[in-house]
Amino acid sequence: MQAVFLPGNKQVEIRSIPVPEVGPDDVLVEMHASCICRSDLSLYYGNAVVGGGNATGGFVCGHEPAGTLVAIGAAVTEFAVGDRVAVYLAIGCGVCAHCRRGDMHLCAKWKCLGFTIDGGNAEFLKVPARNLLKVPDHMSAVAAAISTDAFGTLFSACRKVGVNGLSRIGIWGLGPMGSSGVLAAKALGGQVVALDPIAERREFAKKLGADLVIDPTDPQAAEAIREFSGGEGLTGAIDCSGNTAAHNMALDALAPLGRMAFVGENAQTTIRPSDQLIRKQLTVFGSWYFGINEYQDILTTIATHKIDLERLATHTFRLDEAETAFRLFDQRETEKAVFVR
Repeated sequence: MQAVFLPGNKQVEIRSIPVPEVGPDDVLVEMHASCICRSDLSLYYGNAVVGGGNATGGFVCGHEPAGTLVAIGAAVTEFAVGDRVAVYLAIGCGVCAHCRRGDMHLCAKWKCLGFTIDGGNAEFLKVPARNLLKVPDHMSAVAAAISTDAFGTLFSACRKVGVNGLSRIGIWGLGPMGSSGVLAAKALGGQVVALDPIAERREFAKKLGADLVIDPTDPQAAEAIREFSGGEGLTGAIDCSGNTAAHNMALDALAPLGRMAFVGENAQTTIRPSDQLIRKQLTVFGSWYFGINEYQDILTTIATHKIDLERLATHTFRLDEAETAFRLFDQRETEKAVFVR
């Protein structure tokens, strides 16, 4: 089968490798959609955010896959050939407290699709059956793939921030994650101000339902947020940019007792704890991915609010177009880029 590897230094390799054989607890998924994520660019550049240098080029990339089951292991009883599924990216030990709770991404022994185990940018994917996320028949493969890391991560972050009908939420960074956050926050009832220096991304967020879009580099940006919040400040903030300036702007914009989720990856940042956190009594936390037990709520929210996740997929590609796909995504010329078959 054909599969995509990222050995670093912006190199993309399409290799022919054997179709994996399933063990008794595994399944084989024929891939129909697999998304590119901003974290994949750490592999693309050669500084993998999961697994370190050992991950670069060693495994098939892709951690947001969806497809159809074509083979199941002898011990698999809850799924059948022909089932349509998405795949949970974290493969845990299965017995620790985190795995038992459904948070396999917090397992000390976890493996990550596309980074430390073969992922979904290929014709077929082998995974443990416990990592399958069954999707409804009416959901397309592209929407199913986006429902995992992109939408699912931001849905979980919005719930942690406490988004509801009284919320005023700021979302910094309007790539695929931030755009997903706009959809999730609006579905949960919040008013949303969306911030990004790229005009096209602001316009896209507006089309997705953002109540206000702002260029964070505009000198009047902070004042615009104050007006948006009636002078009270935001009740919640989510940073998808990983940018220190965004961190500080968001913390400054929060009202007392506000909540903020850090989603965008960054090795370090600088903030002012006394006036930004302590005296406002903010709650600030990291948020990444979602617990597998949240997925039914994710699907229910998508269905109830008729969220069209395919709107996020501005570009689709074949596997043999992988070099172009990663180049355009790296240059921020796409929102969600998806390999389809």
